Amino acid sequence: MTALTIRDVPDDQIQTLKVRAAQAGKSLQAYFLDLIARETSKPTMTEMVARLNRETTASVSTEDVLAAIDEARTGR
Repeated sequence: MTALTIRDVPDDQIQTLKVRAAQAGKSLQAYFLDLIARETSKPTMTEMVARLNRETTASVSTEDVLAAIDEARTGR
């Protein structure tokens, strides 16, 4: 695995993260690994848009949709 160094983190933020790690019953390293795993498992907005563009291609025309709405309204 690769080691990760983060510089210039304010002391108050480090203290907050240490407290949160302790509350979760984890070391600071384990807490950060969980944060990184959670963040990288969520798709970005760009990734979601690309996925939706791939998965939501429909072969239904506007006319078909309007006809279905009209049909539902009139009960035909």
